[in-house]
Amino acid sequence: MQLYSTNNPQLRSTFREALFQGLPPDNGLYMPLHIPQMPRLFVEELAELPFSEIAFRLAEALIGDEIPPQALRSVAEEAFSFPVPLVTLDEQTAVLELFHGPSLAFKDFGARFMAQVMSYFNRNATGELIILVATSGDTGGAVAAGFHQTPGIRVVILYPAGKVSPLQERQLTTLNENITAVAVQGTFDDCQALVKQAFLDDRLRQNLRLSSANSINIARLIPQIFYYWEAYKQARPYERPVVFSVPSGNFGNLTAGLIAQRMGLPARHFIAATNRNDTVPRYLDTGRFEPKRSVSTLSNAMDVGNPSNFARIQSLYGSTWNTVRAHLSAYAFDDHSTRTAVKTVFEQHGYVLDPHTAVGYLAWRTHRQRTSSSDLGIVLGTAHPAKFSEEVSEILQAPLPLPTALAELLQKEQHKVHLPPRYSDFREWLLEYGQAKL
Repeated sequence: MQLYSTNNPQLRSTFREALFQGLPPDNGLYMPLHIPQMPRLFVEELAELPFSEIAFRLAEALIGDEIPPQALRSVAEEAFSFPVPLVTLDEQTAVLELFHGPSLAFKDFGARFMAQVMSYFNRNATGELIILVATSGDTGGAVAAGFHQTPGIRVVILYPAGKVSPLQERQLTTLNENITAVAVQGTFDDCQALVKQAFLDDRLRQNLRLSSANSINIARLIPQIFYYWEAYKQARPYERPVVFSVPSGNFGNLTAGLIAQRMGLPARHFIAATNRNDTVPRYLDTGRFEPKRSVSTLSNAMDVGNPSNFARIQSLYGSTWNTVRAHLSAYAFDDHSTRTAVKTVFEQHGYVLDPHTAVGYLAWRTHRQRTSSSDLGIVLGTAHPAKFSEEVSEILQAPLPLPTALAELLQKEQHKVHLPPRYSDFREWLLEYGQAKL
């Protein structure tokens, strides 16, 4: 697999190099040089294929021979050992539940795949590998669960202090062993900036083996392509064209869907659903990409003012505004609308949405009304509502039972490091951390 940098298409890398580098040296993002078109037979056979086999065939088409087929199939089977159900709300609306993995969020797909792939490539390496992750909520929990107790790999998770839910924070701070949580006194954008700066620090990287597990890493993004195909497989009996509504923060999830479409996924259109952090909806309205500082919302995992992965979307379509608009619509909603959606869907369908999926539902409903669409809207259900039990219970005025995995977190002791959003402080701490032994 050959990849290029979004900042310099002449800068090339293999999949293994990109996996461990995280970012290209020019601070761009890696993108596949060639996006393969899946054969017609693959589309026709989807109904007969289990999800792990769909994932294996797509991964093989993308990654090529860098991982032998037998090893790659084992990666897929180990990483995707949980269900991915498509749940119907009405004749034109369904939710793809992506929250049945260990951390109860869609990030489990990318994190578990990446952990397996890194473990495969790292099996004969000398010296520990340190994974740096910035999270606005769900990414950190998924990465922590995916990499927990992985030999030869330690994980540092940076998150904005006081801006993730209590249960999300416990998923970051209670595993310990090879997982370290860093509470940054700032926003997610501050956390992401610290991670990016570390990767561009040549002197730091001479002392530490660093990699990333954010969606900026191509190995996190690739497995997110897979479940779009699984959704289409389950949607075929509806005999309607498919539109995907994607709750969007850093835009890795949506980028994966657009790549799936380029590979031949029969999706009519994509919708970016955002909260008040509306950089992309404003871009699609005006043609100007103007990031702003993120603001806190009920759907906190989407609180991103400068979504990194939008550079990949622009690279995919040649940075042409009208071309992007042809494939993508975007809508933004405030917390009041989000709360109303959670309550309305429960009253009408008996189904509980988490705040992020509620934003996706609102975007599909708005798009459906504005376009008079008769398509099937598939809303990506990105997190289990129990991860936001306090907020959802307040909206519904009813207690929300916690799954066993989350209830157990409440009994565990938390461990975290507190740091300001200054790179010099983070760099000094990271050097000391890298020299210490588990």
